[in-house]
Amino acid sequence: MEMVNLTRLPEFILLGLSPHPEDQTPLFALFLIMYLITLMGNLLIILAIRSDPQLQNPMYFFLSILSFADICYTTVIVPKMLVNFLSETKTISYAECLTQMYFFMVYGNIDSYLLAAMAIDRYVAICNPFHYVTIMNHRRCMLLLAFSIAFSCLHSLLHVLLVNRLTFCASNVIHHFFCDISPVLKLACSSTFVNEVVVMTEGLASVMAPFACIIISYLRILTAVLNIPSAAGKRKAFSTCSSHLTVVTLFYGSISYVYFQPLSSYTIKGRIATIIYTVLTSMLNPFIYSLRNKDMKRGLEKLRGRIKSKMDRLSTTKTNKICGL
Repeated sequence: MEMVNLTRLPEFILLGLSPHPEDQTPLFALFLIMYLITLMGNLLIILAIRSDPQLQNPMYFFLSILSFADICYTTVIVPKMLVNFLSETKTISYAECLTQMYFFMVYGNIDSYLLAAMAIDRYVAICNPFHYVTIMNHRRCMLLLAFSIAFSCLHSLLHVLLVNRLTFCASNVIHHFFCDISPVLKLACSSTFVNEVVVMTEGLASVMAPFACIIISYLRILTAVLNIPSAAGKRKAFSTCSSHLTVVTLFYGSISYVYFQPLSSYTIKGRIATIIYTVLTSMLNPFIYSLRNKDMKRGLEKLRGRIKSKMDRLSTTKTNKICGL
């Protein structure tokens, strides 16, 4: 392909997970199943929390928002992946690419800050239980949520605007399954020095700030739990944090592998790690929080009972109408 400098390319080509045609149908089936599980699992978490009065507290408020963000997060990426698995062209327009990049970063950062807010919630609940209701009141929860959304939107806008000023070459093949910032920067003809500096400073700070908040919260929690005299009390305190810690490990572990490395070393392993924090973590979150949380189990059982009761009433009404005819 002739390398002609262009300010704007009409479209990019997403290489995807595999260039082999025989892999496309199995990958389509796999990611379709994962996407449907993600949608159903997170939607059930939201409905269970919203419909159960006993789950109306800050921890589950943030969990319901996290589930909604996970639905949006995967929806930004997976539907386009599914289309490309069955398409020969696998193209994405320049505008669509930047839009996908923007919302991917928005929801990814919202996830990160929500995990930090949940860590703060656990810290207050365990270390300062008598003032929990006062400290984690509705106003503070809404402020934490508003900050998470506002900062995520501004952070994402900064990076997308910096990408938009670059000059791209006629080589328009993105070696990834969506428009992530690192593989897009590799296609630029003009200098990406400013972009890389911003990624490694502001970008790093935006990731490390909530992570540091999580680490500090759990160090304080660990100190408090170790001072509990009974073994049963320690187990109970740790059990309230285990689900959250599992999600944090999956999310930040894969992000660290992908982004804390030089731009030139972005490889297939980076794409696999990206799947973990974009698709796999969002799919596993409902299972992690429901299987290891008695309150969520009870909430889901109540939701199932209500759905079954409504279905039975509808069935009875339909039967009565048929008999009446």
